[in-house]
Amino acid sequence: MSSSDRFGLPRKVSTCLFDLDGVLTETAKVHAAAWKEMFDGFLRRRGAAGGGQFDAFDETLDYDTYVDGKPRLDGTRSFLEARGISLPEGASSDATGTDTVYGLSNAKNEIVTQMIARDGVEAYPGSVSYLRAVLKGGLHRGVVSSSANCAAVLKSAGIADFFEARVDGLTVRREKLEGKPAPDTFLAAAKLLGVEPGEAAVFEDALAGVEAGRSGRFGFVVGVDRVGQAEALKDHGADIVVADLSELLHEM
Repeated sequence: MSSSDRFGLPRKVSTCLFDLDGVLTETAKVHAAAWKEMFDGFLRRRGAAGGGQFDAFDETLDYDTYVDGKPRLDGTRSFLEARGISLPEGASSDATGTDTVYGLSNAKNEIVTQMIARDGVEAYPGSVSYLRAVLKGGLHRGVVSSSANCAAVLKSAGIADFFEARVDGLTVRREKLEGKPAPDTFLAAAKLLGVEPGEAAVFEDALAGVEAGRSGRFGFVVGVDRVGQAEALKDHGADIVVADLSELLHEM
């Protein structure tokens, strides 16, 4: 049995590329709460100004459909478009509370940063066990996240030292990469680790993320179902779906 066989992966896989929020750390729910706080505040202001009805952001349906796994600006645009709302793009310097794409996105980032600083971050125990196993087994490890707070989250969760490469929201902005569902971020991580996409497995809980793994022609795509969307993950490109990474660990 090869090393990869022990980890629920094909033999050709030498590298694991992990999404962060919802796969390694319990921060997906933090992001969902931050998106809700930001969008609900905006929608209330807009409703009050126009006399319209307030229709709240849904932390499950709206989060999974429009923002999960995407760069922050793309998530903001996607949700606004779904609601038929057009806002100016604005500028990266827009203050929170400014009704522009950048202003709303900056407000969301400020909220989630405060939540992480106040409450800390926990890694999923099964994910930590899996990381320890693949480290011991000699597989390469990279983390791929659309979050600009990736480094801080890894440090807070105590898992930063597991990774040889990190591609995050800061990388996306610096290198002008397309966000998920485009495969650019995963391809960048594979390049940093010196492997071809076919030699790497992608681990994702977001529909946009498994789409990225499939479109990038990676060797294996693992969907991680934390919210009851196993069939949707398969439909979007996952080769296998698990509820926790510990399910992939096979006894010798």
